[in-house]
Amino acid sequence: MLRKLALMICCALPAQAEEQVVLGLSQNRVAITANFDGSEILVFGAVKREDPIPEGDPLEVVIAVSGPKEPLTVRRKERKYGIWVNTESVTVDRAPSFYAVATSGPFDQIVSEAEDIKHSISIGNAITSVSARAQSANGNDFAEAVARIRTNNGLYSIRENTVTVDQQTLFKASISMPANLTEGDYITRIFLMRDGKVISTHETQIDVRKVGLERFLFNLSRQQPLIYGLLSLAIAIIAGWGASAFFRYVRRGA
Repeated sequence: MLRKLALMICCALPAQAEEQVVLGLSQNRVAITANFDGSEILVFGAVKREDPIPEGDPLEVVIAVSGPKEPLTVRRKERKYGIWVNTESVTVDRAPSFYAVATSGPFDQIVSEAEDIKHSISIGNAITSVSARAQSANGNDFAEAVARIRTNNGLYSIRENTVTVDQQTLFKASISMPANLTEGDYITRIFLMRDGKVISTHETQIDVRKVGLERFLFNLSRQQPLIYGLLSLAIAIIAGWGASAFFRYVRRGA
């Protein structure tokens, strides 16, 4: 009886993936400073196997880096009586502050629609807009507007054919991160694909934080807004007085 029970438990356990990701990052922490103008993360890794490389379709790799997700209110503007006014607004459940996808081939050819929906890989599926569809019949239009605006601002991107796969074992890609990053944990997901299906996944994260004076001012603005406002006013007054004194000195010297 115990032998049968053990056999049933073993059969119920999921089979271990034949191909697994061994991942590396050039850096797992990004520091935002006063002169921060963006960063570039090198994602590299290998595929661990216990058996020979499977025959058939070649291995493809998809890398997705997602910034912190948060609710977002989107408003539609229309021109009425010669002015632009807000006519409708909906709340998108969660939209990543940054989202970049790098692939080893054309996205539509290496990722099936079913797998894209299941794992939320593409930009459209990375945005959760359930409540937006409930609030408006055109809820999908608002989610698409978020994707379009953030793509134009360089915050969302799909970079096809930018992941290099060597002998179906080694892979690498470079992910560019813009200067206007939001603080938080940036989730990095690696998908191994064959025949449009995900055969293995791996997840890690990149820590993005303000440091130094930027961190102090950011915390001050959130925790002590009155002091932050008075400090900003004092700096503006001192800067204005200093500029005025400098120009008076230059004028006298002339």
